[in-house]
Parts: sequence; C-alpha cells; structure tokens
Amino acid sequence: MTRTGVAMLAFALAVPSVALGQNPVTKSNTVRGSATIQAIDSTTRMVTLRTKDGEEDTFRVGSDVKRFNELKVGDTVNFTYVESMVVQVRKPGASAPAGTSGDAAITPSSGKTPGATMSAQAHTTVTVKAIHPEVPSVTVVTDDGRTVTRKIENKKNLEGYKVGDKVDITYTVAMLMTVEPAK
Repeated sequence: MTRTGVAMLAFALAVPSVALGQNPVTKSNTVRGSATIQAIDSTTRMVTLRTKDGEEDTFRVGSDVKRFNELKVGDTVNFTYVESMVVQVRKPGASAPAGTSGDAAITPSSGKTPGATMSAQAHTTVTVKAIHPEVPSVTVVTDDGRTVTRKIENKKNLEGYKVGDKVDITYTVAMLMTVEPAK
C-alpha cells in the first residue's frame, strides 16, 4: 500500500460509521483562496504569490501550462481545492468496483484568462483482519498482502466493521485555478 493508500485508510476510518451498512459514506473538504502575483521569472518559470495575509511563496510553473506568457504581476490567482473520500464496506462475495487509480489529469481553461482544473483519483481495497476496540485500532490486509494496523481516534468509528469485511476506499483531489487580470 502506498503512502496515499495509508492516508486514505486513516482518513476513511475517521469518517463516522453511522451509515456504514450498504450505503457508501462520503466525506469531503473544500478550501478556497486567492493570491496576487508579485513576481514572474519567465526564464525559470517561477511565480511569486502573496496572500491577503501577507504570506509569500514562489512556485515553478510547469511547461504543460501553455498560457504562462499571459500572466502579469498584479493578477489575482483564485483557487478552489476539493478532496473527497468515499468509503463503503463490501461484504464477502460482493464484487469489487472498477479500478479508478490513475495519473493526475490537467484540463486547461478555454476562457479569456488562463486557468485549469487538475484532478487525480486513487482507489484501494483493504480487508479487515482484526478490530481492537480497547485501543481503539483496526488491522487490515492491503491489496498487496501487507498487514497494517492503524489507531482510530473515535472508538465509535469501529462500529459496523466485521472481520472479513472488504473496505473500498476512493480518494479524489481536484484543484480549480483561474486568473483575474490586475485592476
């Protein structure tokens, strides 16, 4: 199991288990923000951004960004970051969902100003090997055969799980970025 898979498992087990029967449980988080372009180095493709709070950071803009030359100092970069997780207990004998893991996809904006949507999705299935309510923790076997034990913050999140359950976890991240010209 990759680091992403372990993170997915930890996040999944933090999801309240009230509806862990046959219905999938979905948890998502959205963060919005903006920053102003302070500096652009066209040779190295480095852009320095400053938030409203005065925090600055410099980023390298990859060559896959085709409208880099349209960025100007003073432009505002708006972003929306979304991460979501769908967790569903699959009883023994039930069929697995189709694979969804893959490389990140970038879709450039066709609007008047530069922008893009980037997204990636990963899927993993683990099998519950043991449940330790006294700790509380759960031990699972990953799809590549490794045994992993993770502590659970809230003991109630173990309710509804049984040894032998297959737990399907789909983790999706997406970032939408748009640029507004300086006023």
